[in-house]
Amino acid sequence: MNPNPSSQPLASLIRPETLEDFVGQAHLVAPGKPLYRAIHNNEIHSMIFWGPPGVGKTTLARIIARQTNRPFFELSAVSAGKAEVREIVEGIRKKRPVQGELFDEDGAAAKPATKSSKGAILFLDEIHRFNKAQQDFLLPYVEDGTIILIGATTENPSFEVISALLSRSQVFVLQSLTVDDIKNIIQHGIEALGVTITDEARDFLADYANGDARLSLNLLETAAKLYGDEITKDNLKDALQSKHLRYDRAGEEHYNTISAYIKSMRASNVDAALYYLARMVDAGEDPLFIARRMVIFASEDIGMAQPTALVVANEVFKACEVIGYPECQINMAHGTAYMALAPKSRASCDAFFEALEDVKRTGNLPIPMQLRNAPTKLMKELGYGKSDGEESLLPEALKNRKYYPK
Repeated sequence: MNPNPSSQPLASLIRPETLEDFVGQAHLVAPGKPLYRAIHNNEIHSMIFWGPPGVGKTTLARIIARQTNRPFFELSAVSAGKAEVREIVEGIRKKRPVQGELFDEDGAAAKPATKSSKGAILFLDEIHRFNKAQQDFLLPYVEDGTIILIGATTENPSFEVISALLSRSQVFVLQSLTVDDIKNIIQHGIEALGVTITDEARDFLADYANGDARLSLNLLETAAKLYGDEITKDNLKDALQSKHLRYDRAGEEHYNTISAYIKSMRASNVDAALYYLARMVDAGEDPLFIARRMVIFASEDIGMAQPTALVVANEVFKACEVIGYPECQINMAHGTAYMALAPKSRASCDAFFEALEDVKRTGNLPIPMQLRNAPTKLMKELGYGKSDGEESLLPEALKNRKYYPK
């Protein structure tokens, strides 16, 4: 039995170091695909990795640095700020050693980085946790080439990354790992631990992962420590039950809890909604993450049934921005109770998406003449802007279409 005598977590121990060993994301890293070409041509520019947890964002950033022989610095936006970025930038500009590695052509760490090499990579995990001012601080160093920024986020970068930084980066969307991908990774974990595992247990691990390799590896490692070198499905179930209740802001529980919170408000169950809010607050969840969902909920689920819900939600969001923890938890409790108790109507939301489907299906239909601008005499003579008040105002092909219930 060898249940990982290393102090490293199993997921870290078996982390691939080359593109050839990387599992998943074939749409980006298979031969001829965008990241494959960028790495092999050594044409690396700032980029954002957007995808769910446990799909290889950090691993891919490290591989890029190794295989393009660039200094690599890694920060987490949860704990780092301007000071840490400034230290790295100053080290690069003054060509003095600071924490980081320079990789040789074989992918092994060669020596401490002096930052004199062109194109040092700064990997910023959870970049969405940097506020606007912190992201603005990064911008000049990205623009002048001092750093190549690789940001990782589980949140939509269109909403979480400032437009100036986003326009200077290429966004790559990473997908959840497939069951086959997970089984491949599990096999590496089994070999590293020196354990045996039943087929039933292997299938259970792959299903449990739900696209997140870390979940399966963590469970496998825990079972190996508790039950030895022969792992069964029952061992895995027992190991899973033995874990303490935890809230992983980068893992499955994060998504389960916010889902429970939203569904409780949707069901008008104020007690359950406040409970799940308390779970997130107690775990230190980003208040803006919660408040943002509240703003979406106000229009998507409450809508025209109580239009002031959007006003309340926006004010809660502003309060979270300005006040922060711990006081803003009171504002979130206020908003949560309001949203849960408000009447619900999806009419405006559903109507919009029906209209959107028609737009996608019919394309750029001609705007009716009576709705067109008529800044010239000729255009007025051609009927632009003329109306008899009886028209539907929709394009001719959709003139009888009804989206919003009356």
